[in-house]
Amino acid sequence: MDAHLILIIVVVTALAFDFTNGFHDTANVVATSISTGAASPKVAIAFAAVLNFVGAFISIQVAATIASDVVNPEALAGADALNVVFAGLVGAISWNLITWYYGLPSSSSHALIGGIVGSTLAAVGTGAIELDGLVGKVLVPGVIAPILAFLVAALAISISYRIVNNLRPGPVNRGYRVSQIASGGLLALAHGTNDAQKTMGVITLALIADGTLAAGSDPPFWVIFSAASAIALGTYSGGWKIIKTTGTKIIKMDTAQGFASQGAGAAVIMASSHFGFPLSTTHVINGGIMGSGIAKRLSAVRWGVAGNIVTAWLLTLPAAAAIGAAIYGITVLAGGGTVGPVIISAVSVVLIIATFIRRARRGAPVAAGHS
Repeated sequence: MDAHLILIIVVVTALAFDFTNGFHDTANVVATSISTGAASPKVAIAFAAVLNFVGAFISIQVAATIASDVVNPEALAGADALNVVFAGLVGAISWNLITWYYGLPSSSSHALIGGIVGSTLAAVGTGAIELDGLVGKVLVPGVIAPILAFLVAALAISISYRIVNNLRPGPVNRGYRVSQIASGGLLALAHGTNDAQKTMGVITLALIADGTLAAGSDPPFWVIFSAASAIALGTYSGGWKIIKTTGTKIIKMDTAQGFASQGAGAAVIMASSHFGFPLSTTHVINGGIMGSGIAKRLSAVRWGVAGNIVTAWLLTLPAAAAIGAAIYGITVLAGGGTVGPVIISAVSVVLIIATFIRRARRGAPVAAGHS
């Protein structure tokens, strides 16, 4: 009974993470379209939410990576394994909320992986960590992908400026605004394809550790559907402070730059999803934004803001890992079983509500019609 109750708590917590991933990463998908006037905030976010949902059904390669190539599910067993997964999820959610509170576009993906790795290390040591998968499918692509998006966006914007240099600005801007709708849609689709699968992978890892699924199993349909729904709802809720950072504070963006950065981000994320690389979409789109800015002129990028974002990126894995390890330690001190997860879940709900209330009182921007 305890194991089944913990499994339910883990699934609910994973979907809660998926929801925070959606509103935390909304900026990745819509900020450029909103900042250039290509779409209104309400339309852009609704469009992104729908395509995030659809994108979650395109592939399960990233889910397979999370379920088996980062942590070995067979090295974890029973209810304790579920406590490990639960602690990792709480570590990821905590870091997502911390960075959301301060408006930093950090990586939900790296927070999730860091939290799971940290709790696993605390529970069973290095033996359960799939080092080849962690390095080859997470860390190396995590470094290469934003650099690639940077280069692709820089090349795309350079070519675009050469093509439209002698054309009238009015028609050019209108054309790029229409193009941004298409490139923004592709980026939303790519985001769902990569990010929703991470939650699918974690739930699948929990089901394998619990013995409900055999090792190497694909996510059941209910897992895919629930993960797709959670990230879509989170996207529709919107992370408005991060939208401002991504869309206006890194560079002052024109429509051509918005199109180039979105297109570069979508291409890199889609290709990576095909190979099962759980990328940080935050890293990729911000790399594309910086690339589209630097191609115009070096001073176009606000390097102080960019430096703060890079700092948040570097802190994400170790910070989420430390929180995940600490949460696992609390479950052990609580005697294992369901006691720790129940107490932590209750405290987390209270803290999250208090955080939202505090931000509302500080006058944080809220979109009309969003909950």
